[in-house]
Amino acid sequence: MKHQTVDQLNAVADVHAEATSLFATRAQRLERWAKLLEQNLDRRLVALTGTEYTAPDLRDKMRCAGSPIDVAFEDPIFRAQGLADDTYGEGRRFFELSDWQLHEIVCHCHVGASLPARWTASRVRAAISPGSGVFAWLRALFIH
Repeated sequence: MKHQTVDQLNAVADVHAEATSLFATRAQRLERWAKLLEQNLDRRLVALTGTEYTAPDLRDKMRCAGSPIDVAFEDPIFRAQGLADDTYGEGRRFFELSDWQLHEIVCHCHVGASLPARWTASRVRAAISPGSGVFAWLRALFIH
């Protein structure tokens, strides 16, 4: 094992000591996810197909490169906080979403095989306030 000073480690490591305290609540994690999606509003994300028709054990394992969940998994802070992978089940667990809420964010049945990042961010924000449904989505769409 090679011993290095803290300064040497900081030069090569992506250290986020604040990761566990900054985004501790469900709403904070969802808001950060929306902001990550908004970093490139014109980006086209890959939708998951048929989440509502897939058996729960298979649905939890669903994933695809370039999905909205993949965007979250690319974030080192989310990984430090415990986001283990980019599967549907892990996204549901980590963001504390119901199947229906995550379906609204990642499924192809709403806009086709690819999702605009802008639209996806507005759907993530709509999930922050459960019960507000379409009105929260429309508000987020026009405000953000």
